[in-house]
Amino acid sequence: MTTYRKKLLFTLIALVMVVLMAVGLLLGHLFKSYYIKTFNERIQNETFFISTYINEHGGITSFLKKGKTDKLTPLLESNLTILSADGEILYDSTSSDELRENHADVLEKITLEKGKNQREGFEVVDGESDLHYYWSAIEKDGQLEGFVVHSNEIKAIHQVNRQMWSILVVCLGTALIIILMLASKITSYYTRPIEEATMAAIEMSKGNYRTRKFEQHSDETGMLTSSLNKLAKNLQETEMAREMNQDRLETLVENMGSSVLLIDSKGYTTLINREYKKTFDVDSHTFLYKDYYSVIKDEEVIALIEEIFRTEKTIKRQVKIPHSLKRKHFEIYGAPIIGDYDEWKGILLIYHDITELKKLEQMRKDFVANVSHELRTPITSIKGFSETLLDGAWKDEATLKHFLSIILNESDRLQELIQALLNLSKMEQQEFVLKADKVDITSTLKEIQEMLIGKLRKKRISLEIQVPKTPVFIEGESDRIKQVFINLITNAVAYTPNGGTVSATVRENEQTVDIIIQDNGIGIEEKELPRIFERFYRIDKARSRDSGGTGIGLAIVKHIVEVHKGKITVESKPGTGTTFTVTFNKRLKGKM
Repeated sequence: MTTYRKKLLFTLIALVMVVLMAVGLLLGHLFKSYYIKTFNERIQNETFFISTYINEHGGITSFLKKGKTDKLTPLLESNLTILSADGEILYDSTSSDELRENHADVLEKITLEKGKNQREGFEVVDGESDLHYYWSAIEKDGQLEGFVVHSNEIKAIHQVNRQMWSILVVCLGTALIIILMLASKITSYYTRPIEEATMAAIEMSKGNYRTRKFEQHSDETGMLTSSLNKLAKNLQETEMAREMNQDRLETLVENMGSSVLLIDSKGYTTLINREYKKTFDVDSHTFLYKDYYSVIKDEEVIALIEEIFRTEKTIKRQVKIPHSLKRKHFEIYGAPIIGDYDEWKGILLIYHDITELKKLEQMRKDFVANVSHELRTPITSIKGFSETLLDGAWKDEATLKHFLSIILNESDRLQELIQALLNLSKMEQQEFVLKADKVDITSTLKEIQEMLIGKLRKKRISLEIQVPKTPVFIEGESDRIKQVFINLITNAVAYTPNGGTVSATVRENEQTVDIIIQDNGIGIEEKELPRIFERFYRIDKARSRDSGGTGIGLAIVKHIVEVHKGKITVESKPGTGTTFTVTFNKRLKGKM
């Protein structure tokens, strides 16, 4: 901005100098013209005075005889020359060398050329001194007697010019200095707001919308500064709103539970969120700004993208994508991004992971099928035996008693199944409340041992309970905890061959208690382990049904443990046995 101020100042200086020079030249010319005019008028007046004086004293001859020239010449500041009619010099007071050089020629020109036609006139001889002549004819008795020539060099005018120019230079120089000082102040006064406004505009162009300028003028420059301040304020507020919306959008995209992929109009991947990186195990550096078909491996997804590019329509489709030796289910929502003027900007893909929903759907189907199967068996038995009795078998007392006992057993089994389902449903409800109290694990296990003594003897299975010497207490609901270990130990007994061993070991830790139920039974395949806590899921369906199990015992166990803020794990190998480890906290962090 200093350059702008200098340019403005130099322009003003140049303009002022041109004006001052023009004024000086004009004044010099006027002064010179006025001086020459005054000089010529004086010579003319003096010539007229001399010619009149000579005429009044009897003409040239009488004038010269009486010696009037001696009295008249000292009164004149110019040179006087008197000529006869034929050009003879009768009197000459010329003393200047330059006048003498051109004098004869001028006098000859006056007498021989101009005097014949004119009675008076001017004659100028240009040179170093600017010689001016004024002549007038003298007549006597109507006849031309001679000429009076009044001449002088205008040398003094040069001195006057020099003095005049000196005065003009001093005056104009002083005026120029004063004007320069004023111009500097004025340019600084008017350019400073413009400079500040320009600096503010530069800062705003760099993105600094916090810049403000002091409003010290009330004229147009003040309005400019005020407008810039308002503009900066509005831009700052707009930028803050944009940044806030940008942060919100980035936070929303990054923290979405669904994977997000953005592809530009040229087919390059431009954005993926945190969930996408986590789900598909990709790195931004190797994934972004690449062709989508080179980084996306699934053919169904590529076909979906190509279809959106081709049709420019929103598409929603479920796909199954292999990932880490598993297949995950996704519902992909793909939408084209089109600008205000039908400008194609790209595609947005949102991956909703519905793997768990698919699992739940499959579990629901399995549950319905298993419940139907479990209910159908006792109901079919009850119906069949009832029809047989109605057909006449009731008349045979032994047959009647046998069939009724079967119907009673199937009814008990049906009641047990329904009660187990009710208990499981009750525990899954959020409003389920534990009646927590101190539970002695050692005493509970010994009670269960007494309860199962009949089954243990029947299969000749020994139940070994290994507990610390001192009682071990945990916080929980006694009946629910007892139900956990009844189910686990009952399953261990059911799946352990005759003569086998089942052990229950208690390990006390600082904050927790581990209860380990171990058997040397048939064991479980590794692929079956993730599903053993599902409702009605059986490893060996035929044997489970023979053992009288309902298929939801382990599901109930898991829910009871989770309600107590504990955890249950299982380890098993076929033919070796199974080990369940239940971990309870000594104190419940929040009573339920």
